[in-house]
Amino acid sequence: MLKRVASALAGLACLVAASLPAAAEYPERPITMIVPFAAGGPTDIIARIVGEHMAKTLGQAVVVENVAGAGGTTGSTRAAQAKPDGYTIMMGHMGTHGAAPALYPNLKYDPAKDFAPVGLAAGTPILIVAKKDFPAKDLKEFVAYVKANEGKVNEAHAGVGSVSFTTCTLLQSIMGTKTGRVAYRGTGPVLNDLVAGQVDFACDQIVNLVSQIQSGNIKVYAIATEQRSDTLPNVPTSKEAGLPEFQVSAWNAIFAPKGTAPEIVAKLNAALVKALDDENTRKRLLELGSVIPDTAGRSSDALHKLVESEVARWTPVLKAAGVTAN
Repeated sequence: MLKRVASALAGLACLVAASLPAAAEYPERPITMIVPFAAGGPTDIIARIVGEHMAKTLGQAVVVENVAGAGGTTGSTRAAQAKPDGYTIMMGHMGTHGAAPALYPNLKYDPAKDFAPVGLAAGTPILIVAKKDFPAKDLKEFVAYVKANEGKVNEAHAGVGSVSFTTCTLLQSIMGTKTGRVAYRGTGPVLNDLVAGQVDFACDQIVNLVSQIQSGNIKVYAIATEQRSDTLPNVPTSKEAGLPEFQVSAWNAIFAPKGTAPEIVAKLNAALVKALDDENTRKRLLELGSVIPDTAGRSSDALHKLVESEVARWTPVLKAAGVTAN
């Protein structure tokens, strides 16, 4: 009798095991990484660099799919609604998983609840920049000049919901100013007009600005991090320059849909960590001006806490500014 019961239980266990996702065999086919922005931007570049090495570890291709629109929320919505089998993941950032709830009242996903956080890939520091002939010689003079000429100067950004818009909203909130704000369809046109002197100042990710700063085509006042960047060592931090409250990064991180098996999330995280420890991958990220997270900052739990803290940070700032993207 006992043998028959044991045999039946063993058969049932095999049946249950056969019906569960084969996490131990994952991945058995290519993985799609959704980038919710156009190709060539900072998030896309970081996704391709990190994904290239992750593919080696996972033994399957990591294929980047660009799904742009609505400040990154279109692609993020698709990722949140994807089958939670580990074959669709996404590279999100501060905008899609921090600022979006305040900017998009009808947002179809909750950044903290509708994703399984995999890990932080890179920090992308924000710089305060201006046209090369902007009168102020340093950040203190910049703040004073903008305050004194609030109705005359203008700020350029890549559209409501973009990183440049969100971070300069924070900057203006700290300065107590409300200058004219000129919207563009992307960071590229912003930079073109900044170089041409058609607009006065902007906030943007270091990845987009390094070459123009090094060429002297635009003026830079500060980097919004606690430490200087090795890529632009002569640029002072916002704290050194006199505006310590302006600390912000447009970090990039990998997410899977909610319900993805913990074993699969762990495999993806391990592949990400291995990529960030790879000398060549690190070199490529650092050359962009990215900040590579430390060991503690790479965990799924650390990313979950980051998302919660970023939503809490950006919601009051953006609501006080009275802006929405819908």
